[in-house]
Amino acid sequence: MGAVSAPPEAPSGRAPRAGRRWLPWAVLGLWVAILALAMPFGSKLGDATRDRAVDYLPGSADSTQVSRTAEEMPGGDTLAGILVYQRDGGITAADRELAAEHAAGLADRYELAGDGTPRAVPAEDGSTLMVPFSVVGLPDEDAQLAAVEEIREQLVADPPEGLSVELGGPAGIQADSEAVYEEVDGTLMYTTAGIVTILLILTYRSPFLWLLPLVCVGVASLSAMAVVYGLIQAFDLTVTSMSSAVMTVLIFGAGTDYALLLVARYREELRRTSDPQAAMLTAVRSCGPAILASSGTVAAGLICLLAADLNSSAGLGPVGAVGVVCALAVMTTLLPALMVLFGRRIFWPLVPTLGSEPKRRGFFDRMGSSVGRRPVAILAGGVVLLGALALGAFNLPGNLKQEDAFTDKPESITAMEKVSDAYPGQGAQAITVVADEARADAALSVAQGVEGVASAEIARSGNGFSEITVYAADPPQSAGEDRTIAGLRSELGALDGADALVGGPSAEALDLADANSKDRKLVIPLTLAAVLVILIALLRSIVAPLVLTVAVVASWGAAMGIGGLVFEPVMGYPGIGGELALLTFVFGVALGVDYGIFLLHRMREEATGGADTRTAALTALRRTGGVIASAGVVLAATFAVLMTMPMVMIFELGFVVAVGVLLDTFLVRTYLVTSASWLLGKKIWWPGPLSKRAEAPPAAEDAPKEPEPAGAAVN
Repeated sequence: MGAVSAPPEAPSGRAPRAGRRWLPWAVLGLWVAILALAMPFGSKLGDATRDRAVDYLPGSADSTQVSRTAEEMPGGDTLAGILVYQRDGGITAADRELAAEHAAGLADRYELAGDGTPRAVPAEDGSTLMVPFSVVGLPDEDAQLAAVEEIREQLVADPPEGLSVELGGPAGIQADSEAVYEEVDGTLMYTTAGIVTILLILTYRSPFLWLLPLVCVGVASLSAMAVVYGLIQAFDLTVTSMSSAVMTVLIFGAGTDYALLLVARYREELRRTSDPQAAMLTAVRSCGPAILASSGTVAAGLICLLAADLNSSAGLGPVGAVGVVCALAVMTTLLPALMVLFGRRIFWPLVPTLGSEPKRRGFFDRMGSSVGRRPVAILAGGVVLLGALALGAFNLPGNLKQEDAFTDKPESITAMEKVSDAYPGQGAQAITVVADEARADAALSVAQGVEGVASAEIARSGNGFSEITVYAADPPQSAGEDRTIAGLRSELGALDGADALVGGPSAEALDLADANSKDRKLVIPLTLAAVLVILIALLRSIVAPLVLTVAVVASWGAAMGIGGLVFEPVMGYPGIGGELALLTFVFGVALGVDYGIFLLHRMREEATGGADTRTAALTALRRTGGVIASAGVVLAATFAVLMTMPMVMIFELGFVVAVGVLLDTFLVRTYLVTSASWLLGKKIWWPGPLSKRAEAPPAAEDAPKEPEPAGAAVN
């Protein structure tokens, strides 16, 4: 990621002043102190994440206000669940007695909304029985999760032979989601570390060198977790488990990329000077500004998410930016210090010696020659290929429903599927209405008269409000229930003095979809503008940034199209996460543009040094090809780790970003941007001074066939 400055003049070989010999030890001591301070706070991040649907929503959403009002009413927030009993041969009298005992046990153990003991509702076919219930009086989320665990242990864990008893509804889904996210934290960290370790060993072919970047990534990750925890405490930032997972992947991917670039340049300098510290200082001076520019691009793109109305998207912006900044800080300070302290021997057995020559690589020479010979055909073919792949986006399924959010269905989801099958004409998930207590009866009457409402009753009152529980005639999150919610909001909104609001899980899903739609229209143009401004400042041109931006947007569109060909037809996922388009766009553009920066910045340096633009384009490709190919593979692999997680949205996010990075690394940057640069010639630098100079483009066959320098490859 990022661009590397043109190679400086070979150092004279002088050792740094004696006063600087302490510098690596001072940097190491500083990071040890930072790590000691960060550890107690970083370990608390998992406990501070929030994963309820209402935590994702903006504060202005109706369903958010319903949830907050319900929390402030006597008894606190409602924990709604459904006990589902099913027997293949039909529910027996003993099964009905057991369900009645369970309902009585719930009434004895918990404070329930409504009047008396929950009532069992039999299905028409006689195979299923459900007992809906709502628990109040639980002070916080931990108490609610503990109640779900207790209910499962006492009522669900050991059913009679032939009878299945499962807990569904929002209570079961919330608990199952929490369990999945707890599993994600550790699994994601270890899996990502394992993948990065394998790739670094294969890249460096050293039994020791891979340890230093990996240790530094770990330091960056823990430091970022501590900073994010501080932001949560200071600003009440909404951080979801998905945000935390993406930050971990981003640190591993971006941090490893920065390490690859720095180590490659350090290896090159070790062949020019005898002193490791002098070599590292030159490498940092050369790579540092370019890495800073690339990390700034990613951070700027992520910060644009702060403009999102959705809490989860707005929270991901600063979380991701903190991760990138921490990776940048560690990889440009701690990693150089460790490399210097270990000296040349860290590269064993491929130790770079003074005056040695790098291994010649011909792959990117041949690639550059092919671009020079057939630029029009390559550009046209690449554009057609990306366009064809992007058409697959029309095959993307609709928004993901709650019951489809898991790759492996937990108990709560199977319970709700049984309810949906056994009660086709009756909704099993409550719609919650809160209204002014003085107008509660009128609100109840209006709600009962709305088309699609099967039943409605006042559950509880207090604090000036009444809570009305409504059941739709249609299944949860179906088109029919959506119409019912819209009708409730319309009719109740017209009731004078009621101040009625409609919430509940299905209403939250509608509000999420609405917020996502608004966020896409705002954040996507903002991200493009921010990236363009940075590129124009870096490349001092308008045409080159436009070419690069169009290229990365095209690779994002193609990646989404490939997702459309995979998610439902191959994986069987019936929907996509509502945030998928926005998040993959921000990551795809911000991360993808980095590889283009690397190419075009190097091309500009070659042109500034006197080469004509076409020669500069091919030389830049040869000199940047190896290390950026390695960096692209590492970044794609780290995001691909998200595909091992048990949540469909996280799988889809990892897939699209990984595919987009690979497309950008091996097709867009390598062929399309280089071909476009070749065809545009000096016009690519318009309106900068490089576009006005006279130059005589060489024939492709006459372009210099120089060996790829050590800075472009890892070895």
